[in-house]
Amino acid sequence: MRACRLSSIAFLAALSLANAASAAPKVGQPAPDFSVTTFGGRKVQLADLKGDVIVLNFWATWCAPCRRELPLLETLFEAYSKYGFQVLAVATEDSVPERQLRPLAATLQIPFVRHMKGPYRALDGVPTNYVIDRSGKLVYAKAGAFDAAAFDALIVPLLREPIPETPPAAAPGAPAAPGK
Repeated sequence: MRACRLSSIAFLAALSLANAASAAPKVGQPAPDFSVTTFGGRKVQLADLKGDVIVLNFWATWCAPCRRELPLLETLFEAYSKYGFQVLAVATEDSVPERQLRPLAATLQIPFVRHMKGPYRALDGVPTNYVIDRSGKLVYAKAGAFDAAAFDALIVPLLREPIPETPPAAAPGAPAAPGK
C-alpha cells in the first residue's frame, strides 16, 4: 500500500512538472497570458496590451547590469511609448521589499510590478527580458541586459510592424458567422 502511494505521488509530481514545462513561454509561439498589478494598483493582462510591443523585464536591486539597464529602458519607454511600446519592470523576490522600491518607482514612468501571475520567471539570472510582438508572439526570452544597440536591433523593427487588425465584434443578437 505504501509503495503504491509513493508511486502515485511520484507520478503526480512528474505530471505537474510536465504541465509546468508545457506552459513555459517558448520563443516563436503565442505568448502565454499573464496578469500583473502595478505599484499604482493598476491591473494589466496581456490582452490589455494587444497590438503593443511589450518588454517584461525581471531585475533585482543588487544586480549591477540591472541598474544600468533600467535607466535605458526608461529612456526608451519615454521615446517609444507613443508608438505602442510597453515595459513592465518585475523586481525578483530576492530584491528589496516593495516599500523600499516605491521611491525609485515614483521617479520612473515604467510601471513597476507588485504582483505577477503567469509562467514568466527570471531564466538563468537577472536581468531577464521577454519581448512580445504586436501580434502577441513571444520573440525573445533571454537572461542578460539590453544595451542601446541590441535594443534598436530587436525592438525598433517590431515597432515598425503594423498593428494587427481586430475583427469587428458581432452586434448583439446578430446571427453567428457560418461555421461558428
